[in-house]
Amino acid sequence: MPLTKLDPNSALILIDLQKGIVGMPTVHPAAEIASRAAQLARAFRERHLTVVLVHVTGRPPGRTDAGIPNLARPADWAEFVPELDQQPTDFVVAKKCLGAFTGTPLEGYLREHNVTQVVIAGIATSVGVESTARSAYDLGYNVTLVVDAMTDRDLDAHRLSIEKTFPRLAETGTTADMLKLLAERKPEKSVAS
Repeated sequence: MPLTKLDPNSALILIDLQKGIVGMPTVHPAAEIASRAAQLARAFRERHLTVVLVHVTGRPPGRTDAGIPNLARPADWAEFVPELDQQPTDFVVAKKCLGAFTGTPLEGYLREHNVTQVVIAGIATSVGVESTARSAYDLGYNVTLVVDAMTDRDLDAHRLSIEKTFPRLAETGTTADMLKLLAERKPEKSVAS
């Protein structure tokens, strides 16, 4: 379903755009994904809308290491890529699960700020992005996925998410579509006039 509108209280959620993940091989150039995500973050901040930066900082307890090599990670592995230009107003979520909601304060923060719509992008399409989108849908948010601001390590998994799963959960569109919706928003009135 194409993008139709942006709720007054929308939040941008950027998934795992951190040095250790952006540095991995992906289907689409990760630098382009980070650049589009940065454009979205700037536009949301300019309109005083919530920006959530999510990074993975470990694994959940239990048997969660299947198929994942236990490699030493560099000290800056979990740091956000500089293109995102992290701001003090951004809400940072450190996650240990696939999605951004499980085991984090994200839902409480969004509810406290009366957010009704989440706009999601990042890496990997079929893992962190899809897990977060599924949870957001189940929690009753209006979900929007910016499909040209996400990528995956596996082309088939990326396509399956975008073509089959996402249309059941969300509206989908491009960075240009979302920037156009943001540009149509009336500027907020200044309280100091």
